[in-house]
Amino acid sequence: MANDYQHTIAGEFELAGIGIHSGEAASLRARPAPEGAGISFRRTDLPGTPAVPAQLDHVTGTELSTSLGVGDARVATVEHVLAALFAFRVDNAVLEVSGAEVPILDGSFAPWLEALRGVGRERQSSAATVIAVRDAITTRDGCQASYAALPHEGMRISATIDFDHSAIGRQYGDFRLDGEGFLAEISTARTFGFKEDAPLLRERGFANGASLENTVVLDEEKVMNERLRYPDEFLRHKVGDMVGDLSLLGGRFRGHVVAERPSHRGNVALAREIREQHDREQRRSVIDVRRIMDCLPHRYPMLLVDRVLEFEPLKRIVGLKNVTINEPFFRGHFPDHPVMPGVLVIEAMAQVGGLLLMDSVDDPEGKVVYFMSLNNVKWRRPVTPGDQVLFEMEVVNVRRMAWKMRGKGRVDGKVVAQAEMTARIVDK
Repeated sequence: MANDYQHTIAGEFELAGIGIHSGEAASLRARPAPEGAGISFRRTDLPGTPAVPAQLDHVTGTELSTSLGVGDARVATVEHVLAALFAFRVDNAVLEVSGAEVPILDGSFAPWLEALRGVGRERQSSAATVIAVRDAITTRDGCQASYAALPHEGMRISATIDFDHSAIGRQYGDFRLDGEGFLAEISTARTFGFKEDAPLLRERGFANGASLENTVVLDEEKVMNERLRYPDEFLRHKVGDMVGDLSLLGGRFRGHVVAERPSHRGNVALAREIREQHDREQRRSVIDVRRIMDCLPHRYPMLLVDRVLEFEPLKRIVGLKNVTINEPFFRGHFPDHPVMPGVLVIEAMAQVGGLLLMDSVDDPEGKVVYFMSLNNVKWRRPVTPGDQVLFEMEVVNVRRMAWKMRGKGRVDGKVVAQAEMTARIVDK
């Protein structure tokens, strides 16, 4: 399917207006970006046009909007344009902003989507990153706000809001946002606020650009604007904000989010939980014995690694050894009371470490790992038939092409052996 590939925008566009909080003039020009670049903002009004990636690690504020920053470069109220890019399935783009805030336009997501549809998308050659919920995630933001993220083939958001105002009250909606769902159900919903809050907000530097032209404003009894675009426009805008905040995951989200009283702070906290689960799953990409044999020169009976369960390139690895009664060393090593030789336990640990190092070379078949030193070796418990040993190795440092690693072997969570090793990669 076309949307399995990365896309950028097929042309450029520019929209200008004011910042809803700063009240200052602002403009945003969107440009295509190469595959793998992701979405990033550039402050063209600052020396050196510093870049601010649209990623969770760069969130600097979540009060009334979502702000991003790197060093002194900040961009506020990013959620509307990011939601539109996300809904239009744009993976890579440069957003050049003149000013400290993205212009609010009419307060909805629609002007951004219209501009995107006007220039179109361009398919790129690399696969798009998909971040899917694998197991249920729950999180809370304060006493009342709560979230659950569940596995789902597409993108679905079920949300509830509850305001003590006769024009809002408690509203619930369930939205499937794949394809044209965002455009049809969410895009024209505007941001909203309460007239009585305006003086205090302005004292604190917020809502200086808010007006009936870009905000649904409520007084004590009613909506002050001419009309609402949906009866539940308030809920739909909250859902759109959630889409914008979830775009900071850095990939296309797949899952079902159930949210009670969502907020920017809660959205970002949920996104971090989802990203953490995704990263854990990526580290658990299992490497089986066939791939292991491509990287290690060992063969039966000296190949002592069955699978790799977790992997962080050049940082950490977890490998598995299933110890069976059929191991050849049991015939001569305490045959009446079989125990895996301690030196072979350490050898298995070293082979797991060797796999970690071999990931750094382009031609593993032409290289081999030689171990140079072994320190602080300790055997804690015997390894016997039926045990499943998990070996965890981590890189401590690298000096002059020598890799120092620290490792432990565990059976049922209990340490059976540990050691520090230094190794070097050499030509065969």
